[in-house]
Amino acid sequence: MQDFKAAVANCLKSKIEDLSYDEILQLIEIPPNKDMGDYAFPCFKLAKVFRKAPNLIAQDIAESIPAEGDISKVVPMGGYVNFFVNKSQLAKTVINNVLTQKDDYGKSKIGEGKNIIVEFSSPNIAKPFHIGHIRTTVIGNAIYKLYASQGYNTIRINHLGDYGTQFGKLIVAFKKWGDKETVEKNPIKELLALYIKFHDVAKEQPELEEEARAWFVKLENGDEEAKELWTWFRNESLKEFDKVYKLMDIEFDSFAGESFYTDKMDAVIKELEDKHLLKESRGAKIVDLEEYGMPPALIQKNDGSTLYMTRDLAAAIYRKNTYNFDKCIYVVASQQNLHFQQWFKVIELMGYDWYDKLEHVNFGMVSLEGGTLSTRNGRVVFLEDVLDQAIQKTREIIESKNPDIENIDQTVKDVGVGAVIFQELSNSRIKDYVFTWDKTLSFDGETGPYVQYTHARCCSVLRKAGEEVTADINYDLLSDEDSSEVLKLIGDFNKNILVALRKSEPHIITRFVLDLAQAFNKFYHDNPILVDDAEVRKARLALVEATRQTIKNGLALLGMHAPERM
Repeated sequence: MQDFKAAVANCLKSKIEDLSYDEILQLIEIPPNKDMGDYAFPCFKLAKVFRKAPNLIAQDIAESIPAEGDISKVVPMGGYVNFFVNKSQLAKTVINNVLTQKDDYGKSKIGEGKNIIVEFSSPNIAKPFHIGHIRTTVIGNAIYKLYASQGYNTIRINHLGDYGTQFGKLIVAFKKWGDKETVEKNPIKELLALYIKFHDVAKEQPELEEEARAWFVKLENGDEEAKELWTWFRNESLKEFDKVYKLMDIEFDSFAGESFYTDKMDAVIKELEDKHLLKESRGAKIVDLEEYGMPPALIQKNDGSTLYMTRDLAAAIYRKNTYNFDKCIYVVASQQNLHFQQWFKVIELMGYDWYDKLEHVNFGMVSLEGGTLSTRNGRVVFLEDVLDQAIQKTREIIESKNPDIENIDQTVKDVGVGAVIFQELSNSRIKDYVFTWDKTLSFDGETGPYVQYTHARCCSVLRKAGEEVTADINYDLLSDEDSSEVLKLIGDFNKNILVALRKSEPHIITRFVLDLAQAFNKFYHDNPILVDDAEVRKARLALVEATRQTIKNGLALLGMHAPERM
């Protein structure tokens, strides 16, 4: 796509020999006020070179650049050279690109031939898929879509929490108090009840903890009864998780969880020993990280059982050997920051030059009104319940406003689930937040349903027009302020994608689609579209279609659908 910022940089480069093209590009700013133009170049850095005041330099440069092609006006403003883009040229470039590329608008092939792994969601087997998992799930899915949109071969891994001492606890609890038929009727809730009971009883009978550890060691050593129970817990849990993934239209390329690396951990421990990185500490095996300002990385407990650290090391080495990734992204809460710093450092100490290709994309925590989430204490909100309630509320709202809507089941699912996803992605991922039903299911203000409704509004206008949308229009008719504001935003779609990808920040895309929806709705209210003047109608319909397509493509990156009727 034609880049107007690049056009400005080219104009300036011909007048400024002392800065490189890239340096000029970096310095170009967006003025704080639309009346000041579309781009501004600060001349303060040139004062020493030219031995002049910045305002005089700006005046000289502005007078030497002709207003032609992509640039309609160049004016000095204080110490800045301000550029006004040719609005008609902007409209032509943007409309032609969107109408030609359609669902591919915003995409590129910059990542072609590169493998990116995104590990996300990763719920624990036999525990609730609760509201606390929504962040890793939707942030990870959006990051996957961002990379895939730019041509990267992106592999989605669900690193299931299907190993660890909690399974020893669950085996003990099931053998003492469980019933297979009862569990199969409602797997997660019944297994959760057993897990909670174990912790309640263990307060009075601490020997249960030792019994649980013994069962986990049996599981690691391949005990048939332990393996059979563990496999059953895993299969029943996956059936429940799949319901949530289906609701959110999320898929994975691999469900290789912690257990997958059971037979790969001995090799890692041996390698650490061979490279003289392991030390004994109270019977356990550690990697000492004191000189790097971190506590030791615990590799093997004194009873011989392994930990997250061991499994993560094995998983990273396996993934590099299997996928030869250019980047391996872990979408995991900020509570695990130290853990990731430790094992990334261990990978580096092992001599692997790809240690810097490992990236921890962290995020803030979710808490409930009145306290934190706790599986042990039974303080959980099931994610499936959140999504179901969102769908139900959406049904009530849509039926009250549009009772005869076609395909209502699909529409309420798209809007209800979309509302939850959009809410999750609306802020910077690192922020902690308190989960409340009211805020999550709100349909007012800057929300997913507002953006989806704007898309549906575009569809409605196009249906009523009943004519083919074409790029063969008079672009001068789209050079007014309202039209240009919409078109400038649409033209910046790919730039927003690249910034979101570089920062691993999907909220940049939620902000983009909100800004576009708001700009379009202002245009819609102030500029009648289905007018008698055929040329004006054709031009405005082309803008409506470009907006519709871009909103649809933006929502798709967030893992959301764009209903045609609401």
